[in-house]
Amino acid sequence: MPERTQTGTPEETLEQDIDQLRAVRLEKLDKLRQMGVDPYGTRFDRSTCAQAIREGFDSLEGSEVGIAGRIMALRHHGKASFADLQDQSGRIQVYVRLDDVGEFQYQVYELLDVGDIVGVKGTVFKTRRGEISVHVARIVLLSKSLRPLPEKWHGLKDVDLRYRQRYLDLVTNPDVMETFLVRSKIVRAMRNYLDARGFYEVETPTMQSIAGGTTARPFVTHHNALDIDLYLRIATELHLKRLVVGGFEKVYEIGRIFRNEGISTKHNPEFTSIELYQAYADYHDIMRLTEDMVFNIAREVLGTSTITYQGHTVDLTPPWPRIRLLDAIEQKCGVDMSSIETDDEAKQVAGRLGLKMDKVVTRATIVDKALETFVEPTLISPTFLVDYPVEVSPLARRDKDDPRFVHRFEAFAASMEFANAFSELNDPMDQMSRFVQQASERIKGDDEAHVMDEEYVMALEYGMPPTGGLGIGIDRLTMLLTDKASIRDVILFPLMRPKE
Repeated sequence: MPERTQTGTPEETLEQDIDQLRAVRLEKLDKLRQMGVDPYGTRFDRSTCAQAIREGFDSLEGSEVGIAGRIMALRHHGKASFADLQDQSGRIQVYVRLDDVGEFQYQVYELLDVGDIVGVKGTVFKTRRGEISVHVARIVLLSKSLRPLPEKWHGLKDVDLRYRQRYLDLVTNPDVMETFLVRSKIVRAMRNYLDARGFYEVETPTMQSIAGGTTARPFVTHHNALDIDLYLRIATELHLKRLVVGGFEKVYEIGRIFRNEGISTKHNPEFTSIELYQAYADYHDIMRLTEDMVFNIAREVLGTSTITYQGHTVDLTPPWPRIRLLDAIEQKCGVDMSSIETDDEAKQVAGRLGLKMDKVVTRATIVDKALETFVEPTLISPTFLVDYPVEVSPLARRDKDDPRFVHRFEAFAASMEFANAFSELNDPMDQMSRFVQQASERIKGDDEAHVMDEEYVMALEYGMPPTGGLGIGIDRLTMLLTDKASIRDVILFPLMRPKE
């Protein structure tokens, strides 16, 4: 067909190229249909996969196999041709010869393009060059690709396209597929670890009348039949602890969490977490569980507990160091945060340290900002920061020896926080006073402060046993175990600004 004149920006030229190639493929689609070939076939009986053929060649050589996948390369040589076929496990070469498949099937084969999905029946062999391959006896078109796959996959523009069209990223980038297979194995290993220790998995509401369980800004929706506003959950905590009140002694939930916050390399407004609660335990028990679980997940999924993250070697072997939060801050910036008693003093310290506060300056928010600025970047080896100020932990149990602090820890590795845990507050009177204090913070302008939840306090009044709780960000744990610098690289479909 005649070539079109190409004008405009590089993006417009690319679109013109794609339109031309698509037109050629549509012509091939018409030819196939005229030949009586269904270009979008039905099921195909596979007996194995590419990886199994490569790994089991010694026992499979000379055997007939059935494989299916996407054509990633075509090499025509007259009456004989080679193609690379890709399935989820990897690639395998196939060899197609006119004398073996017959003239009709070879005509069909010559109308195939890179990107088409086919099924193949044939015999396993090794070429003269030593390439493990399948000698094709029959080839079936299962899905005709009308758009060409990307030939180059680099640069900022293409990174943006990768996230928007993840299916192309998975097809053209084997490492990306491997990342998400590893993510699935991480979640499976986590479930296996907890199930083997007597935990039960449950599901709690995603839409809630009160967005509680942490300090964050929620997404708001509306239920028409009840004519009430509802909130996408920002945590699973308060419903899971209601289950502990009801008699569940070991319980967990893996699910999606929604927080109406900014997007960064460590934040996506929709993410996955696990929260677990163990009755008759405290945060020391949960620290031991956390380090042992992460250690075992790494060994099961990766085969090692020593990993590399962005050039840093990280040994996940327990026990991990325990450091008091305020001690860590004082070591890094020389300020004793426990001496700050008023918001005015907090503002003075923020100015002296050069902290750029994105929230109302209080003792609680300056502790968070100092942690983020001075301490977190230095925590390469897995570390527990423990004993947080009560102001930043409205749901955690107070230290009876110093009630200004609570029994809480956060786990860090490779300069990234990935776990948060408490000895849970089970005193309903103390919990109510904390909610009242949080309400005053909201009045001051902190719209992420915890909201009042009187029904949860009522549940506590029926009695909740001493309990240890834990939350782990599965996306961040996956980042750590797959050496990914951005959370978008471990979320299949991260939130993107719509194209104009």
